[in-house]
Amino acid sequence: MQSKPVRPVLVVIAHGSRDPRHAATVHALVERVRSLRPGLRVETGFLDFNVPSVHGVLESLAAEGVRDVVALPLLLTRAFHAKADIPAVLREAPARLRIRQADVLGPSPLLVAALERRLYEAGLAPADKSSTGVVLASAGSTDPEAIAVIADIAREWWHTGWCAVRPAFASAGSPAGFPRTEDAVRELRALGCERVAVAPYVLAPGFLPDRIARGAAEADLLADVLGPAPEVARVLLERYDAAGQPALAALGA
Repeated sequence: MQSKPVRPVLVVIAHGSRDPRHAATVHALVERVRSLRPGLRVETGFLDFNVPSVHGVLESLAAEGVRDVVALPLLLTRAFHAKADIPAVLREAPARLRIRQADVLGPSPLLVAALERRLYEAGLAPADKSSTGVVLASAGSTDPEAIAVIADIAREWWHTGWCAVRPAFASAGSPAGFPRTEDAVRELRALGCERVAVAPYVLAPGFLPDRIARGAAEADLLADVLGPAPEVARVLLERYDAAGQPALAALGA
């Protein structure tokens, strides 16, 4: 009887943080991914601050005899980490591993659904949508591609029925002229939205999400980070499937 081809191992690559809430949230998200696909082996590696490191995870897999890996950046936009840091780490992986780097998570309609889930969990009702202005608060970036993606998400989300949606950036390194969370909150107030909600477009707690929370002090509502929302877990599996198809084809799956 022919054995079933072994699916590539999914290695989720997280940034890492000194804030213990970050790693705890990443692990909760990975557990949800495992629950959605019980037969898939999922490992987690961190670029900095936390263990295990990405390099350590890849070394361990190679020592076990694993051949095929899908490395999935736990990132919402294609900026420096996705374009430079992660490829550099993967180039140092053991030669026996065949590694495919999956796309970052965003943009995706599922992530927008997760943002709305968090807003409704924080107290909004669907009936509040047309009278509510939303601040789409991201960590921020100097990468033009990443900035354009955030602006596009805000514009497309607004067209689904919100009073207004404004992007905001927590990082001090973001380009001049892009609003901070508190500035976007005031702009929506001035626009005449009946209420203002802040939706953090971030995956896990940490320094910049805390800055977003402070900037939301004048808002009516602050949603939680995306974290282990089921929609986020589904995006991870979509990215894994897309990246893993060549390996499965080679195995005859």
